[in-house]
Amino acid sequence: MTRAAGTASAPDSVSAADVTRETTRMFAGEAPPPATDTMEAPGAPVWDIDVRSYETRKRVGEYVEIFSGRAKNIFEVALQRQTRYGPMIRERLRRTGLPEDLTYLALVESWFNPHAYSRAAAVGIWQFMAGTARGMGLRVDWWVDERRDPVRSTEAAARLLLGLRDQFGSLYLAAAAYNGGSGRVSRGLARYASDLDGVEGDDRFFALAEKSYLRPETRDYVPKIIGAALVGEEPARYNVRVDSLPPYAYDSVRAPGGTPLVAVANALTIGGDVVSELNPHLLRGMTPLGDSMWVRVPTGLAGDFADRFSALDESERRAVERVVTKKGQTMASIAKKHGLTSKQLAWYNPKAARLKSGALRAGQTILVPRRDVVTLARDVPNPSVERYPSRSSGVRRHKVTSGQTLGAIAKRYGTSVATLKRLNGMKGDKLLAGQMLVVSGRAATPKAKPKTVAKPSTKPKATTSAKKSTTTGAKTSAKSSAKPKPKTSAKPTAR
Repeated sequence: MTRAAGTASAPDSVSAADVTRETTRMFAGEAPPPATDTMEAPGAPVWDIDVRSYETRKRVGEYVEIFSGRAKNIFEVALQRQTRYGPMIRERLRRTGLPEDLTYLALVESWFNPHAYSRAAAVGIWQFMAGTARGMGLRVDWWVDERRDPVRSTEAAARLLLGLRDQFGSLYLAAAAYNGGSGRVSRGLARYASDLDGVEGDDRFFALAEKSYLRPETRDYVPKIIGAALVGEEPARYNVRVDSLPPYAYDSVRAPGGTPLVAVANALTIGGDVVSELNPHLLRGMTPLGDSMWVRVPTGLAGDFADRFSALDESERRAVERVVTKKGQTMASIAKKHGLTSKQLAWYNPKAARLKSGALRAGQTILVPRRDVVTLARDVPNPSVERYPSRSSGVRRHKVTSGQTLGAIAKRYGTSVATLKRLNGMKGDKLLAGQMLVVSGRAATPKAKPKTVAKPSTKPKATTSAKKSTTTGAKTSAKSSAKPKPKTSAKPTAR
């Protein structure tokens, strides 16, 4: 989706077609001239990531051309969203000890869309897979998906990136590992260790990228970030217009379990959509049943919330009613009786038991939401589902969970720490939650030399080439490294 410059607000979605069209058409073009001179002029932007050393690289220049040309409209939307989420993201990156300009990594991941959702099931501004998100301490279940929470997901991404930077000693290698998997980056560095001898810091990423070992998307990931930073810090230079949005700011109130977001809004005399937008992680238009939880509200409105909420009618403070099913009832018949659709009713009853006939099993409790609760619910894919690309046969992998060690994993699979490190090209013992390890099968080693197979002298000799291993490590965030560019689910969904 594109939008003319000067539009007052950003669209709700970015389609996969937009991303594909605006990021792949560059392959047919010539490289543009360097975007800028390396000499800084008075008033020139200053980055806290190393942009100047690499701004004249061909691939960086191509992305500058894309973001200021073919993809200009969608890039303007991303920069507009950055005015809303950028200050919060920068503050948390700084608090973690990371460069603030890593905010451009979030831009290239999702265009700063909290509901960005990839076909690989990566979700949110930072495009986390469910397993990695949980490993980083985020809540991801049927009712709450903190990958969509700009604050919580940023804090998790910052911790993950900090660990990757410490592991690889380079911010750009950390970014590559965030996109393509720490295992693959580790094995690449091990495979080409002799070629990279003497190469230090962020230069190591570019040296490794030249080996054609990383996937194309990962090779382009850092140039894309640098290109976005170049255009994003000097939009006027590239004729890119940025319209500002209010910064993402909020106060928090404590609401009981099963509270409709619209009831929170009514207590504060504001629109339900305002509360919903501040709480994109609450998927069903309500707080989950059970314990109370914090709900974000506009700044300055939290003071007398408890009294105003208590003044609401009890029925207004209850999100769902419970219905016990009778023989022959279906989701459709119950939904119709309450002015809902079967799909809407299913959002609140993911574990409803059905008979082979399709009818509901009698005697079970079905949660029936109020219609104003459903209005603020999100039609999203099952947060627990993850999708991975097809993998090579004969290779077994293990996803690292928080606190696991190489020794414990080796014991579990009946192997040794040395074997695990060899299979994954690791030098140290450090592991990160969500990291995928090869625990059996072939390591990612250089292609074997062809072997000549003896044949009868009356026939020509034939050779059989050993197949090159296609084993890869999944991204540390457990995300598919070959995932498509982020898009927004058509029913808003993702990150």
